[in-house]
Amino acid sequence: MAHSEVLLVKPVEGLGGEGDQVKVRAGYARNYLLPRNVAVPVTTANRKQVEALKKRRAERESTELNGAQDLAKKLEKTGLAFAVTTGEGGKMFGSVTAADLHDKLVAAGFTIDRKRIHLHTPVKTLGKHTVKVKLHPDVSVDLSFDVVSENPIEPSAEEKAAAEKTSRKVEVRR
Repeated sequence: MAHSEVLLVKPVEGLGGEGDQVKVRAGYARNYLLPRNVAVPVTTANRKQVEALKKRRAERESTELNGAQDLAKKLEKTGLAFAVTTGEGGKMFGSVTAADLHDKLVAAGFTIDRKRIHLHTPVKTLGKHTVKVKLHPDVSVDLSFDVVSENPIEPSAEEKAAAEKTSRKVEVRR
């Protein structure tokens, strides 16, 4: 298999950041990286650009880190509440998903990519829950939110029957 070495001009997900010298398959370099001006071939002239690229990369990463830390401080102070429709016994109709959390955060004025919200399974119970929001490789926040019922919770038929049995026992004992 033929490989070629290229210098990345822009960051590529899963490959590296700008200024990195990487070894990739020749076809990937020839058909994707080079035509899109994401990378340049390794030559003596291009190696001189590496220092400028590394400096620009360090500046970009520091501004991204500072922005993520500021956003994390704001998110920690934020409290979200979801009013959901419930049925008999407080059972939820539907669930609260990462997309719902994203929409609520956007409505609150935050600009966060939906993929950064790590909710493993949709929330299907009432109460207080937390979700991890990964803003940067070094910065993540635990965001807490409440799921409350928008209508009064009616006990289920089983709970009503159990309550009637206990009330009968109490009346009999008196």
